Amino acid sequence: MTNQLKLQQLLKLLDLTRLTDNDNSTEMAAWLAEHMLSTKLPAAFCVYPAFLTQCRDRLAELGVQSTLATVVNFPSGNAAADMVVQEIQQALALGADEIDCVLPYQALLAGDTGRVKSFLYDVREACGKACLKIIIESGELVTPQQIIKATELAIECGADFVKSSTGKVPVGITMEAARIMLTVIAAAKRPVGFKASGGVRTVAQALELMAMYEDITGRLAQPELMRIGASVLFSELSALLAQPQA
Repeated sequence: MTNQLKLQQLLKLLDLTRLTDNDNSTEMAAWLAEHMLSTKLPAAFCVYPAFLTQCRDRLAELGVQSTLATVVNFPSGNAAADMVVQEIQQALALGADEIDCVLPYQALLAGDTGRVKSFLYDVREACGKACLKIIIESGELVTPQQIIKATELAIECGADFVKSSTGKVPVGITMEAARIMLTVIAAAKRPVGFKASGGVRTVAQALELMAMYEDITGRLAQPELMRIGASVLFSELSALLAQPQA
């Protein structure tokens, strides 16, 4: 596969993300205008619930067919399950196609796996047929065993994807955490997706993650089972793809 084809493949995996604190509708509109000028689209646009309607309406105005994702229990992972269920219901009503939900990782660190499992089953039920990505916040988990356990619990409770990070803590995705998560995912008895997020800032890093996914799972990296959450890669990738080939 040529480098150009790899770049095209990578662009299709992107969850183009804007989760800026203290954001506003004017800045969101400018961001949408900038990225919707492209002839190529990412796998999804991922925004805070407050901006789902704005994104949905803008996509409809332009006749753009794209997936909308949002975040819940974000970023702390501390909300009660019933509150998160309400968040999910409201997000789906506003047009979200995919839910990225933070696992209560503090409960996991405290050894309360029962609470974690109960929470995960509740959010899975609330999502219905919508795609559910569980964020394990791998950079806050102290040992490889905790990353393994969090990934296993997410899979056991029905997650469609296991996602590494919120991007709101000091340590985001690392290659070590990605390898651990992918090894667990590859051993699952059903297809489970992997989403790398939190500090994926260069095309080279994203290509390395894509190659690792394919090496460990034996699957071609496609948006149905692999995503990369990033806020800056889309523009860089689009520019690289626009360059004339030698």
